[in-house]
Amino acid sequence: MSERSTSLTLFPAVDIKNGQAVRLVKGEADQATDYGNPLQAARRWAEAGAEWIHLVDLDAAFGTGDNRQIIRDIVTELQINVEVSGGLRDDASLDEAITMGAARVNLGTAALERPGWTAEVIARYGEKIAVGLDVRGEELATRGWVQSGGNLWEVLDTLEQAGCDRYVVTDITKDGTLTGPNTELLASIVERVHKPVVASGGISTLDDLATLYQMSGSGVDGAIIGKALYSGQFTFQQALAVAGGADPAQVQENSPS
Repeated sequence: MSERSTSLTLFPAVDIKNGQAVRLVKGEADQATDYGNPLQAARRWAEAGAEWIHLVDLDAAFGTGDNRQIIRDIVTELQINVEVSGGLRDDASLDEAITMGAARVNLGTAALERPGWTAEVIARYGEKIAVGLDVRGEELATRGWVQSGGNLWEVLDTLEQAGCDRYVVTDITKDGTLTGPNTELLASIVERVHKPVVASGGISTLDDLATLYQMSGSGVDGAIIGKALYSGQFTFQQALAVAGGADPAQVQENSPS
């Protein structure tokens, strides 16, 4: 089982919609910015030094199709750990993701709508299962963030009892906005649970990453980065340095102009 650490693992995000790598704003499907070929995007981050890729099938999440072949290509062609998310709601889709080589799968809607099944797969697969908590205020969202999924704290208690090994926490109001992570929400969650938490949504600066690194000892052990990387707010190499404890100002000062 996973234990809390004092390091921050970075997860460059590759979100796939209609066969393309995209970034959404606050989960709105009609506010997508196209970033081209998903395999090329994933390869870019792998070559930059990423050890993990956070791979999201948005079509599967929204129930408008799937991008399974593209995901399979990324998992099989790149020598990198892949965390797969989006539309994993039954044994067939979950087993397919794990069989194709996903190092971890991130359950979203199913974890809220099917708690009994979720407890079963947590028991079956252990640390290969993470649960995504997509939050607005204290309410969770499902089905591509378009439906209510219940109260955050009640769901957390249920997942803790089931032995969930890791949580991926996204403040939907921050996602894709470059307005900084919701550290208050993250702090409240790590006080409540006993397993690692991955932060997602709003990361825009190296200072944001430094703040999350400072929270690593209390339970935040990872950060998913999307729009900030794609829009060039900082490089992945700079992000890696800060995630390892380097001072953001020195990292920027020492980077080639």
